[in-house]
Amino acid sequence: MIKKEYRKYLIHKKNNNELGFIALIRRSKPINLITGPIIYAMIFPIIFLDIFVWFYQFACFPVYKLEKFNRSQYIIFDRQELKYLDWISKFHCSYCAYAVGVINLVGAIIERTESYFCPIKHKLKRSNKEKEIKYLNFENNDDFDYDNELFEIREKITKK
Repeated sequence: MIKKEYRKYLIHKKNNNELGFIALIRRSKPINLITGPIIYAMIFPIIFLDIFVWFYQFACFPVYKLEKFNRSQYIIFDRQELKYLDWISKFHCSYCAYAVGVINLVGAIIERTESYFCPIKHKLKRSNKEKEIKYLNFENNDDFDYDNELFEIREKITKK
């Protein structure tokens, strides 16, 4: 069964390369358009975090003889290859790839620092919430309907 909001979007759907800002507005919930600037404003603290942690790793890891992390193993821009994404979705994916990559890199650097200075296990187990996150396969068939799959995942992860 196709959701009502997705059905409304399908009426206006064009070729992925032709989608523009009007199509973005049509397929977005108003709350997504309102919160979008807040989400994208996070780029500033993420960039600062990236710079400071890069400097920290550059300055401190050699002193303690710790192996440095390679940023390219954490910040991966590969979704631009996907044909089923329009240019706006690819832009969003670039933002997420950078933000999630930086946060994962920072986590790895902090864990290596913790292992060096205080390698004691925590009494309580850490949350495994990340295992609950739903992801789509990177490669899909030509008839893959990204927007429908996106709507379905959003339905599964949002509170009712």
